[in-house]
Amino acid sequence: MASHSSRLETTDEGDELCPVVESIERIGSRWRLAVLHELQSGEQRFNELKRSTGANARTLSRVLDDLGEMGFVDRRIEEDAPIATYYSLTEKGTSLEPVFEEIACWGERWLADESSPGETDADRARSVD
Repeated sequence: MASHSSRLETTDEGDELCPVVESIERIGSRWRLAVLHELQSGEQRFNELKRSTGANARTLSRVLDDLGEMGFVDRRIEEDAPIATYYSLTEKGTSLEPVFEEIACWGERWLADESSPGETDADRARSVD
C-alpha cells in the first residue's frame, strides 16, 4: 500500500488542509471523476466523452475547461474537415490511474456486498482475509 504524507497545508485563514481533503476538493466532483476515469483509456473526442459519461454538453465543456486549467487534461484540435477536438490526460492526469484502481478494488469489496442483507463489516473482512 502506498504511503502518504501527513503534512498539512495551511489556508489563508490559518486552517490546515489534509492532502486527502484538498485532493478531493479538486477532483472529487461526479463529473470530474467521470471524465478523468474515461480518459484513463486514452484520447477521446468531446461527443465520445459526452456519451460515455452521460454529462450534458454544457457541463462537460465546463468540466473539461476546469480540468485543463488544473493541468489534468490536454485539448488537441484537428482543423481538417470536419474539425475535431480531442481530449487526453496529461502526466498529472495519468498519475491518477492507481487511485482509480484502488477505488475500484474498494468498491468491489464494499459496495457489491451492500445487497447482502444481514452481513456485517466483520463478516466481509473475514471473507477477504
